[in-house]
Amino acid sequence: MPAFDLETTYLSLDGQGRVARHTVDDAFWASIDRNTDLLGTLVAAYLSTADWPHWEMHPAGEEVLVLLEGRMTLILDEPAGERRVEMAPGATCVVPRGVWHRALVPEASRFLGVTYGAGTQHRAI
Repeated sequence: MPAFDLETTYLSLDGQGRVARHTVDDAFWASIDRNTDLLGTLVAAYLSTADWPHWEMHPAGEEVLVLLEGRMTLILDEPAGERRVEMAPGATCVVPRGVWHRALVPEASRFLGVTYGAGTQHRAI
């Protein structure tokens, strides 16, 4: 398998050792909730140049976020109130299952996401 860019070709894992590759384009995101080729866990790299425009939540599993470059603040909407996690390069945060979260991005940031995304939801800020 030749090398590829994880920002434009995502991986999905089935937890049993199988890996599938997925080319990312507008059609990928428009049909993600109906895509039967996706395995359970999505592995992807992302570039964020601005604050996230919505909250997101993953009801079926935890999400691992690893900041590769830049700076961002994750905001977790937990039962006890909002918690902010400052992220610098190399920092890793595990977002608990079912916790709404978003990010403030004061400078362009690249991060790796490992997400068990079944049923992912979004809501307005």
